[in-house]
Amino acid sequence: MTVTNTPDETQVLDSSASAAIAAVEETVHHIAHQDTPAARRQDTTNASSDDILAALAGLRAVQDQLAAWEPLLIGAARARGTSWAAIAPALGVASRQAAERRYLRLNPHTADPAGMTGEERVQAARDRRAGDRAANQWARDSAPRLRRLAAQITALDDLEPTTQKAVDRVFDALGDNDSATLLTPLADAGNRLQHSHPALAEQAADITTTTNRLRHSTSHEAMRNDG
Repeated sequence: MTVTNTPDETQVLDSSASAAIAAVEETVHHIAHQDTPAARRQDTTNASSDDILAALAGLRAVQDQLAAWEPLLIGAARARGTSWAAIAPALGVASRQAAERRYLRLNPHTADPAGMTGEERVQAARDRRAGDRAANQWARDSAPRLRRLAAQITALDDLEPTTQKAVDRVFDALGDNDSATLLTPLADAGNRLQHSHPALAEQAADITTTTNRLRHSTSHEAMRNDG
């Protein structure tokens, strides 16, 4: 597999992580080969306490950088269709569930409140997924209603350019066999149709209200069950 770094990414990799690793390695080399009683009596070039502290600080910086890169790489693999089962051995964990849990703990790019622990982020992500599953299932069960509204919206003409783009996204989603894909485009289009077509906008808003309520109630039910 070939990984292409941008100039900024390559510069960070070379100048930061590589330099820090080289400095730590040099200090460890001195300790391993020279920091013995006999060597201390014969050689004054051993690593000093300051050198060792600097190496520890450098090692911490490298660890922090690697911790930031790992979730980005995992996310990139997932975005390219790699399964959790395939990612697990690369992370040195035994199962797809363990790989996903590791990602959720490490991933700093979430909408979770500041100060949440790794376990709390894992639980919050599970609760959100439970809510999304409930909303998506409702959309599938309500496919005739959603598709009827989508057909009415896509039949509109003489729309503002930005509104037309939103309606075009509804049209694209209408071609998907999974009616759950209509939820977001319908909500967006409904927001833009409030003034020109309030009746259709109200129907779209009702759907959004229903799915948001399902997400909220299901995620809270999951929290109570886990608690």
